Amino acid sequence: MNTLPPGGVIPELFHGLFDDAAVFPPGNLPVVDAVPAHRLHRAAWYAEAVGPLLCGAGRLGELAAAVANSPETAAAQGRAAGADGSVAAGGRPLKVGLVLPGGSTELAPALAAAAPFELAGVELATRDAAEAVAALDRLLPPDVPAAVELPRELLRGDGLDAVLDVLVDSPYRAKFRTGGLVAEAFPDEDELASFLTGCARRGLPYKCTAGLHNAVRHTDPETGFEHHGFLNVLLAAQETDRTAAAAVLAERDGEVLAKAVRALTDRQVTVIRNSFTAFGTCSIAEPLGDLAALGLLSSPSPLHQEDR
Repeated sequence: MNTLPPGGVIPELFHGLFDDAAVFPPGNLPVVDAVPAHRLHRAAWYAEAVGPLLCGAGRLGELAAAVANSPETAAAQGRAAGADGSVAAGGRPLKVGLVLPGGSTELAPALAAAAPFELAGVELATRDAAEAVAALDRLLPPDVPAAVELPRELLRGDGLDAVLDVLVDSPYRAKFRTGGLVAEAFPDEDELASFLTGCARRGLPYKCTAGLHNAVRHTDPETGFEHHGFLNVLLAAQETDRTAAAAVLAERDGEVLAKAVRALTDRQVTVIRNSFTAFGTCSIAEPLGDLAALGLLSSPSPLHQEDR
């Protein structure tokens, strides 16, 4: 059984799960504020749960300026910072994940613009999986991971199998959009289950984005949108049967999900995280707070507003 570690230790199930998407909707944190906030996350007791700072291709210049003008960089200059001022305090580059909504045409210029940072990954949106794979094969440094996202309308019916078959023969992950700013952006349980089990049967890793700020499936009281819970997705990630996965995704009782998490074996945790690698969230504190409320995480200090 997967026992919980003592307070202040992040369980393996949540390592690197929360990519910092603070600058994206609905958070829309200004880049100049997102940089110091991300550095606080990376220095906090929960740092093991935090992935890279996600940045769109069109905002890399803004990000570089924010890093160069930050107090941490000013303090580091003269010790380890480069002439462009892009190095974080202590001489470590900022770890950045590139998000390319414009497809493979953005890839080459974005890689060049990201040179001052530690490139943690690339997320490439496309309508042609094979073309995206070819572009990544041609341009992406071999040690940089990537994920390929196709519009959900192209993943329905036979389209899903066709896309996943292309990606499973590549070194790249799939990416699936689990929410957005309108109700139609949220897939139902069956649609998401089809994607999860299609990946599970192929051994294809994936990440998700949007709408997964909370641990448990729920209806947002302000918008009425149906949000998937990231605990639901984690537990469904081990399923290869679509009906079983959909049932897990539909569960709204946090205690039921928490009990299932506590019962996971180390092997199950490995299977789950080899499948579901990360998701983008505009709040880091919110998902951690949910885990603490469910007794799945014991924090040595409270999650303050400035951690968000």
